[in-house]
Amino acid sequence: MSNDQPRPDRIMEIANGYWATGVLGSAAKYALFTHLDAGVDTADRLAAEAGISERGAQTLLDGLVGLGLVELHGASYRNTPEAAAFLVEGRPASLSGYAQLKLGQMGKMGSLLEVFRTGGPVDAMTEVADNPHWEDVVPAIAAQSVPVATVAAGLLGLAEAGEISILDLGGGSGIFSAIWLGLNPAARSTQLDWAPINAIARRLLKERHLADRFTCIDGDFHTVEFGAAAYDIAVYSHVAHQEGPEDNIAIFAKVRAALKPGGTLVVCDYVVDDDRGGPFFPLLFASEMLLKSKKGGTWRQADYRAWLTEAGFDDVSFHSTQSPTTLVFAR
Repeated sequence: MSNDQPRPDRIMEIANGYWATGVLGSAAKYALFTHLDAGVDTADRLAAEAGISERGAQTLLDGLVGLGLVELHGASYRNTPEAAAFLVEGRPASLSGYAQLKLGQMGKMGSLLEVFRTGGPVDAMTEVADNPHWEDVVPAIAAQSVPVATVAAGLLGLAEAGEISILDLGGGSGIFSAIWLGLNPAARSTQLDWAPINAIARRLLKERHLADRFTCIDGDFHTVEFGAAAYDIAVYSHVAHQEGPEDNIAIFAKVRAALKPGGTLVVCDYVVDDDRGGPFFPLLFASEMLLKSKKGGTWRQADYRAWLTEAGFDDVSFHSTQSPTTLVFAR
């Protein structure tokens, strides 16, 4: 067989992709990356520290080596720089909780056949305010926004911006407010979200000693008014993918009216290329929105540009980050 013949390797890897979710989520649940970071570097020692079998620890380590998250140095195992940065518990950008969350959601994949057939969720999750899953989901997904919020702050010059007012729509954990208020001691932020979610955000801002400059409005941003010319910056992070085109346009128009002259709307989301040829993560993430939301999806740059223009913005720019998230600035 010549070297240019198709091979089944990649299809086998994709078909068995749930192994990767299982290995990563289990390793995170048993804090293997945290133990490795502390110098526990062999299967027998990891088994003892994590409270699992030595066979289980060795199998997890083998899987993590295969995934490129752990390296073998002689008889010792170490985290790769990527795992050290994003999977050790307690670090600001740790995705350990996110990996455990995804492990717990694997059972929902069984409904995908029906979801693709009907074009919508069997049981919508993103539109339910009092869904108890928010208590697990909101903190788990917060860490993915840490590097993005930091990049956005740098592009906007927030640290040197002085007394500014921020509106965080659907702010979830409050992570954007926490990072931005931490960088700018003169800034104030208001988060508009459902009451159970705002309770989570208040805890985070209190833990970071920023609660005195953080206000919450309990409600639905579809119906609550934002005010007129009240804010210097508004942020709409990982919300647009839960909404349909009409709702996004309506929200953007309300934000435009709520911003002071020269104010900026920051949209953070998984943005698809106009030709729908990439990137990989936004294209794949659309399936999650089909599974969990009634109208959501991952939208193209052209969609955002058209919606924001219709809402009254005339300066729209896109900024890549070192993550699957794109920043969209509208003024």
